[in-house]
Amino acid sequence: MNERTLDLLPINDLWALREKLNGVLAAKIIAEKQELDRRLARLSATKQRNKRRYPKVLPKYQNPERPDETWSGRGLQPRWLSGQLSAGKSVEDFRISTAA
Repeated sequence: MNERTLDLLPINDLWALREKLNGVLAAKIIAEKQELDRRLARLSATKQRNKRRYPKVLPKYQNPERPDETWSGRGLQPRWLSGQLSAGKSVEDFRISTAA
């Protein structure tokens, strides 16, 4: 349809055409959204499958002043340990005994 044809149509016909277009557009949007959801689910499944599981690491070091503060020895040193090390103590001073 060209613009001339639309100018010649009565209002009722134009309104009916608009309603029909709204229905077609809504159906296409829903179909597109479903396709995107399928693709996203496929990508998410791929990422989860390739994710490597790490075992839980038990803490090896403990703050004697606050026993709830622990460190496994991985990652950055906690502030409480850095402060103690700069004061001249050794990392081994904070090791959790295996008997505990």
